[in-house]
Amino acid sequence: MGVRGLTRLIEAHPQIYLDVQFSRRRLLIDGYNLLYLLYFKSGLDQNHGGEYAAFEELIEKFVKVLRDCKVAPYVVLDGGADYNDRKLETLTQRAADGIRRACEAAQTGKQKYILPQLVKLVFKQTLARLEVPVAQCYGEADQQIAALAKEWECPVLSNDGDFFIFDLPAGLLPLSHFQWEAVDRSGSQSFIPCKSYKTSSFCTLFNLQHQLLPAFACLAGNDYVNLQRLEPSISWTPGDLEGLLCWLRGFDQPQEALNKVLELMGAQSRARQEEVRQALSLGMEEYQLPSSPLKRFFIHGVAPPFPEEQVAGLVPDWTRLPLTQGRLTSDILDVLLLKRMSLSCTVDGADMPSAHLTSRPLRQVMYGLLQGKEGPLEVTERDRDGLQLTDIPVLPAFTWVTQQLTLSSLDKAEPSLRLQVLLEALGVTEASLSHLPPQLRLPVAVTWYWLKRAQPRPEERLLKALLLGLSDGDALRHRAVLQTQQPQALDVGVVHAFNQWQSCLKDSVHLNQLLGFPLPEPHIAQLYEGTLVHHLVHLMKTGGKLKPFLKSGRSGVARYQSMLAAIRLLHTKDAPSPAENHMRAPSPRRGRRWQSVDDPEANLQWLFLCEDNEVGSVVKALEDLDLHELVSVKTRYRAKERSDRCNNPDLARKQDRRGQDLL
Repeated sequence: MGVRGLTRLIEAHPQIYLDVQFSRRRLLIDGYNLLYLLYFKSGLDQNHGGEYAAFEELIEKFVKVLRDCKVAPYVVLDGGADYNDRKLETLTQRAADGIRRACEAAQTGKQKYILPQLVKLVFKQTLARLEVPVAQCYGEADQQIAALAKEWECPVLSNDGDFFIFDLPAGLLPLSHFQWEAVDRSGSQSFIPCKSYKTSSFCTLFNLQHQLLPAFACLAGNDYVNLQRLEPSISWTPGDLEGLLCWLRGFDQPQEALNKVLELMGAQSRARQEEVRQALSLGMEEYQLPSSPLKRFFIHGVAPPFPEEQVAGLVPDWTRLPLTQGRLTSDILDVLLLKRMSLSCTVDGADMPSAHLTSRPLRQVMYGLLQGKEGPLEVTERDRDGLQLTDIPVLPAFTWVTQQLTLSSLDKAEPSLRLQVLLEALGVTEASLSHLPPQLRLPVAVTWYWLKRAQPRPEERLLKALLLGLSDGDALRHRAVLQTQQPQALDVGVVHAFNQWQSCLKDSVHLNQLLGFPLPEPHIAQLYEGTLVHHLVHLMKTGGKLKPFLKSGRSGVARYQSMLAAIRLLHTKDAPSPAENHMRAPSPRRGRRWQSVDDPEANLQWLFLCEDNEVGSVVKALEDLDLHELVSVKTRYRAKERSDRCNNPDLARKQDRRGQDLL
């Protein structure tokens, strides 16, 4: 991020900083920079699929500290990639490095700074719930943040080295020195100890003309300019930045320094010199601050206009507000403008296929909605193939329903049509989800999609652990219990399976956003906890006790049973008819596989009847799943026993209490 080696240079000269006690001001926050620091510095899990509830709690604490100190936070997020692709080389290098580190983490179990897949969704949802003002840019956020900070004369909170170059009247508060967990109090007032940086201090220390800072950043190398690649003979290494600063003292204007650089190229061709000149000039333009388009959004809720020369009618106007609000993924801009989708790296075995392959059909539906039936145009997906970053051409998918819709008026399409697109993509029906609480409908539909498409097929215990985790809602208590136990070795097979589920959920959430939320967006932090479901799988493998990790209250049991009932119903409708089974040639049994349900009506009747009784028994639900097949369950209860339980609630409660004691 930012200028290579600059942060290290400044940290070596701490006199540049000014110690301050921060309070009672606006504060512009580099959103994803804050996200990375909070998640990685707090010791939260990176390898088992994330600790989203603990991350949500951390964000809540951070915001509370700001408000206790009368600080008004405004969070700005990066959006899509640069429309001109000037950072493509930098992004490619980072993605390739991320793949290498993620596979190394899977192999060694060490933390390698890989964000779990749903962290950004949790971050946005939590800030929205806390009513923190958030703006998502259409592209890179740095210039937008700096422009607004200049207009508002408020500081910026970030660790991005580019903010050491921008001309910020109120300066930069480096995140690494922002001691929000060590608040000072004086009477009724609270202050956050931190350090402040201003470009004037930097220029004074190194005796540099202020207007030369953008030239210094580009010559040193940043995300937009790699002079070492353009012209190795005149580049500076990060360890020699002071030498570059010393050389720049001989110039008053950046153009003088630029001309000298071209002169140093000697006998290079005119075309080569022009390439270097253009790259440096464009790089320096990134540090020029226009008027801020975010000011009206934060004050009046008016979304910024699209930059016409880049968008030119490719992105419909109705998307501006949800994009800026962060309620619509900025990935759609990359698809529409660059015909590209960059997929996140996940902690996974190098010999495993990418976890994103399972959810590709969902993305293909989204590509079809975005590009329309006039195509089809390929979208290039940047994903992992082994240890290599690979560009994969993917065609959009169209159905009869999606061909009736156009992107320009998608927000005005009939809600029933938009819902039908989502349900068909996931392979579910509205009726099959109707008994579920609204917040569980999308997660259960995703779980069914995952069960049918994940490779290899998820084992029975994985479904048990997932449903128990989704039904619990008490991840923070479980985290405290897990921290007292011996850490378990990473099971790469389990990691891969749940990576696929998270990828399916993320892509389903993004498709749901594009369609205008035909299903409620689930509260991710209260829904899924990677460390919990991994531990539940481990307990089932080793015969450990599940009771400390199960919520025995009525609400948790009801959630579990309603999800199980929905999955059973989906499997029943999806299973082949008896005639089809009769005509199908028998195949030898190879481990656990899918079969039809022996008595689906009886199974569903038992579930729905028991919802009205004081069941409270996770064991019965577990026993119901603990059979030879994943979701096709052979009936364990005779008709008379089902009748006795439903006619005698006291007997049912006693049996359930005995079952809970077994845990």
